[in-house]
Amino acid sequence: MDAYDEGSHARHGWTGPGVPGDPAPPSAPPASAPAPADRDDPRPSGAPPTSSAAPPPPDADTPLPEPRTGVAALSLRHQIAAVVALGIVAVVVCAHIGMTFLHVAPANTVSKEHAKTIEDWIYPEFEQNWKLFAPNPLQQDISVQTRAEVLTPDGGVRTTGWYDLSAEDGRAIDGNLLPSHTQQNELRRAWDFFVATHDGEDRPTGMRGTLAESYLRRIMVMRLDRSDAAGPGGVVDRIQVRSRTADVPPPEWSEEEVSTKPVYRTLPWWPVPEDEARGGIG
Repeated sequence: MDAYDEGSHARHGWTGPGVPGDPAPPSAPPASAPAPADRDDPRPSGAPPTSSAAPPPPDADTPLPEPRTGVAALSLRHQIAAVVALGIVAVVVCAHIGMTFLHVAPANTVSKEHAKTIEDWIYPEFEQNWKLFAPNPLQQDISVQTRAEVLTPDGGVRTTGWYDLSAEDGRAIDGNLLPSHTQQNELRRAWDFFVATHDGEDRPTGMRGTLAESYLRRIMVMRLDRSDAAGPGGVVDRIQVRSRTADVPPPEWSEEEVSTKPVYRTLPWWPVPEDEARGGIG
């Protein structure tokens, strides 16, 4: 019997170790050799490796402090300076509001006792004009005009035509996005000041009447000088002022009827002092 007839071993072969044809059992993987030590690593051989990763982030539930803003972000010295400055501004604002209230409020004990202080604070920069809020606002168009008597170089005298100063201011304001306070209010307030301190006969009604007349005269002379009314070599000797008042026509839908005929108020001739004759400023 040959080897192919020996039972099951003849077909399947030996199962024991060392038998030809039998695969060797798997062996454990060889242990890896330790990596050579880094020459620059100061750690002793065999020391556990250190981690180079960044430290873990803070707990998400812990809120981060918010940065300081505004006055709190300044140093203590600057905080004190800012508080002092704000205190001064607050005091000035409160004083201004109080003075303005006493000026526009009906006469009372406080306003009468401190009238001089209130007027010194209000006039002229903070003067209040409440005509816009009055029950019957102004419905008139008032223009101020002036003319002059000029001494000519040859010894003669000539009279200029009327200069409509209100119309000149109107042309300067028209189309001007930032008109000056002078263009808007100087002439109008000067005339209102004069009318409030003079009667119908153009006579002063109080101590401020002379001041109003002098103020209006200086403005007229300055405007005439600006327009070169005297001409070459001429000198303004006297001036005259007049107002032209006309009612504003009512709207078409209104049944109100008013006269639009202008009314003139002509003041007497005023002599011009020598120190004002060349420009209105002494």
